[in-house]
Amino acid sequence: MSTLAVLPIKSFDRAKQRLQPELSDARRRALAEAMFSDVLVALRRANSVDGILVVSADRGARMTAGALGAMILDDLERGHNEAAARGIAKALELSAERALLIPGDCPLLDPGELEALTGRIAGRPSALIVPDRHGTGTNALLLSPPDALAPSFGPGSCARHTTNARSIGLEHEVVQVPSLALDIDEPDDLAELQARVAATRGGAAHTRGLLSQLTRSRV
Repeated sequence: MSTLAVLPIKSFDRAKQRLQPELSDARRRALAEAMFSDVLVALRRANSVDGILVVSADRGARMTAGALGAMILDDLERGHNEAAARGIAKALELSAERALLIPGDCPLLDPGELEALTGRIAGRPSALIVPDRHGTGTNALLLSPPDALAPSFGPGSCARHTTNARSIGLEHEVVQVPSLALDIDEPDDLAELQARVAATRGGAAHTRGLLSQLTRSRV
């Protein structure tokens, strides 16, 4: 079953504004770029992902995506859900059987856990909903077919996706994926990321390097 990963990426200059005043504008951009690169690398290492589509208006994101073999679709900058919908439309155009909507700010993404998610047996049509660490947001959607469920990311989206799936009679399941649970939006998310990186080895090479630079600059 062909699976296309869809990454809607906000322009790096506008990314992670809630991390102010923890990080300067330049450091926020650098962090967003590093996390995006690590997500792309993890996706490329997952054999069950047949293609990657990045939806972004950011020149740097598009260059990074192209260098790592991803397809690129221009974003009209109308919000995350609009970008995700454009990605779904492209997935249908490419005849993908499934779409994996995934964020660019989960740098700890583990290819093995991604393989387990995409390898789950689910009906068609169906939706697998991956919550954030708080259980309220949605950090990934695996949709079969790609337009099985309209994306509705944002605060409270896990319950919203579940309710919307139930309302249309769509087979669905909330699936815990530990390495997709931590997305970086708030200062406490950044602190948690720093703690996890410090406690582990390997993976998220770009983000690890960036966090190491930040630590050294504060000494």
